[in-house]
Amino acid sequence: MASKTASVCLTWRIFSPFALRAPLRPHSFLAACSHRCSSAQDKSPKRSKSRPPPSSTHDWIGPPNPLSNLRPIVYRIPENETELERRLRHLRQETEDWNHEFWAEQNITFSKEKEAFIISQLKAKGLSLHDEEGRRRSLNSEEMAVFYKSFLDVNKIRHTNYNKEWYRRNLTITLLMARVALRSMWKAVADRRSRNKKRTTAS
Repeated sequence: MASKTASVCLTWRIFSPFALRAPLRPHSFLAACSHRCSSAQDKSPKRSKSRPPPSSTHDWIGPPNPLSNLRPIVYRIPENETELERRLRHLRQETEDWNHEFWAEQNITFSKEKEAFIISQLKAKGLSLHDEEGRRRSLNSEEMAVFYKSFLDVNKIRHTNYNKEWYRRNLTITLLMARVALRSMWKAVADRRSRNKKRTTAS
């Protein structure tokens, strides 16, 4: 179920266990930053407000955000949602938003610093950002490797803290999901026993 309009292009998925994302390692982080939106440095890390209302049967999944490269998710609100299910849903949604904000801000910073590094290196060579034909100049892989290593070194503590928080959040989500599943299973067993008891009494 996807809209034909790109700005509100959404798909849906039947409710299933939460797919945990592994935190990005340094090489994965640099790859993710390389695919950011070219205009990311001029934008603030905000999500689109054109979200559909939550469904009672499925999650809504949107296209990758141009700043964070993450797909926004609107989690379903089941009928007769219990307090435990509500806690789980809120934590999952909050974690999605936290993840988006972190990577959007990080990608914007990466984009700005990379651009500044390229300009400074070209300037040191006595070159402008564009050649005589208007084509943009670039640095070779060895020169860019200096920037990549520097960026990772400077942001090492921030990335480490992100990984720790990611594991903490997803451990909490996993435990809540287990509790929800156990309660749901126990309720199903109790309802079955109740129906069987009523049938026995009626006969």
